[in-house]
Amino acid sequence: MPETLPIESVGLVTPQTLHFDEPLALQSGKVLPQYDLTYETYGELNQDASNAILICHALSGNHHAAGYHSMEEKKPGWWDSCIGPGKPIDSARFFIVSLNNLGGCHGSTGPTSINTLTGETYGPDFPVVTVKDWVVSQVRLADKLGIQKWAAIIGGSLGGMQALQWSIDYPERLGHAAVIASTPKLSAQNIAFNEVARKAITSDPAFHEGRYFDHNTIPQKGLMLARMVGHITYLSDEAMGEKFGRDMRNKAFKFGYDVEFEVESYLNYQGERFSENFDANTYLLMTRALDYFDPAKEYNGLLESALKKALCKFLVISFSTDWRFSPERSEILVNELVKAGKDVCYTEIDTPHGHDAFLIPTPRYISVFNAYMDRVAKEVC
Repeated sequence: MPETLPIESVGLVTPQTLHFDEPLALQSGKVLPQYDLTYETYGELNQDASNAILICHALSGNHHAAGYHSMEEKKPGWWDSCIGPGKPIDSARFFIVSLNNLGGCHGSTGPTSINTLTGETYGPDFPVVTVKDWVVSQVRLADKLGIQKWAAIIGGSLGGMQALQWSIDYPERLGHAAVIASTPKLSAQNIAFNEVARKAITSDPAFHEGRYFDHNTIPQKGLMLARMVGHITYLSDEAMGEKFGRDMRNKAFKFGYDVEFEVESYLNYQGERFSENFDANTYLLMTRALDYFDPAKEYNGLLESALKKALCKFLVISFSTDWRFSPERSEILVNELVKAGKDVCYTEIDTPHGHDAFLIPTPRYISVFNAYMDRVAKEVC
């Protein structure tokens, strides 16, 4: 972290938490009697509250999307490349809200929180939540913040699914939806990857059926494996080849099974770091929310019928080497939006970075994103 903050940064930010006493009925049939949502804001809300932007995070994301929590923090928030003065999501023009979803492990109520009914940590007893449930909680957050209509709701991957669900369930409450590196539902292959990741966690002897805190441990090996599997799917073959190739840590083979290739070392490092900062039960919950997402299901499987409810304009962005949520999946969404008569802008960005490309400020991506957000700003600023 430099001694002074970059001029294009939102600067030092402090997370906030709102408490909700109103019970939240979930799709599962269970009810959260009360809950907290942790969030951050960047920029200033204008007089008529028309310039608000909601940022929805992906699987392992949280509320810390931009800026720094302290001068000692080494890295800024996870989407700092796109949020801040002069960036696509410009804090000089917009009031930006980024939250940690229900079920998360970074401040909002989730498996690591205390269940007020029992006085014990929720652990595996925290109910499964869906994208639809998250949207309801986000509506309540908007109400408390005095925001009746978002200028735009923006998200990548799982975040894009939330933006899409908003457009269908609360069409009058957003002007634009930016659905980036996302999909209208998971493919069977994606569900399979999620199941392998979950099985890695639940098969760890330290998992203890999700009650690992009672045993003063965590399923570290399981979390490491889950993250390693996931991380492979976030990168493209080209990106991994350019970054690591077949480079070895030592010149000669050791003829054993310890880490020898640089890519092995990288995956182990990513897994270890993730296992120290993310909760296993939360990982299970987030991947299941991914699996369940299918807004067309309530409309006899017809996505066009679901999308006809939307009133907002759409930006859809895909990335050429994203094989987790391939451009073909975005094209399905775009075609259904067109059939439903919606205003949609679509681009496929040519990049070697795979699914993670939505986090990387490649020039073409930023140019397209900037141009669309200029359009949003002209409507509200």
